[in-house]
Amino acid sequence: MKKILINLFVLLFLLTNQSIAEENIMILKLKDGDVKIELFPDVAPNHVKRIKELADSGKYDGVVFHRVIDGFMAQTGDVQFGNSSNDNFDLRRAGMGGSDLPDLKQEFNSLPHDRGTLSMARAQDPNSANSQFFICFKPAPFLDRQYTVFGKVIEGMEHVDSIKRGDSNNNGAVDDPDKIISFKSL
Repeated sequence: MKKILINLFVLLFLLTNQSIAEENIMILKLKDGDVKIELFPDVAPNHVKRIKELADSGKYDGVVFHRVIDGFMAQTGDVQFGNSSNDNFDLRRAGMGGSDLPDLKQEFNSLPHDRGTLSMARAQDPNSANSQFFICFKPAPFLDRQYTVFGKVIEGMEHVDSIKRGDSNNNGAVDDPDKIISFKSL
């Protein structure tokens, strides 16, 4: 009887951990394929909550990668002006908006800005992150502890690598940019 209870406890533990792990996985669908992302609620709980809320309500679907700098990062997430599916889409203003939710307080942490890192974009005010985020193509240690890292690509980075690059003379602004097809929890 004791052995059965121990086995049941171990099974319950494993199932619970699998469920917790899956709730922190998201799929970013891009033109060339799916990107699997692990979120880090333990170090950036409010940012993860915001990303999940916007993603699961479809706010990121159709949003363009408005700023893409080769060898650095791809920026997206302007659900106000950067959503190519909305009436107020304006590529000239993409990157200037956010969501209708209040800005977030920074949750800077010790996670490095490595290749595949997802981090929140912000204005000069450290507490101004809202909906925009970027994915690093290469390590960017100069951003560490100055921007909130909230996730990392764990599969499909080659699809991020194929996002159309922007004009290096115009701070990475992209003409006819690629967009997020969908972004949802697993």
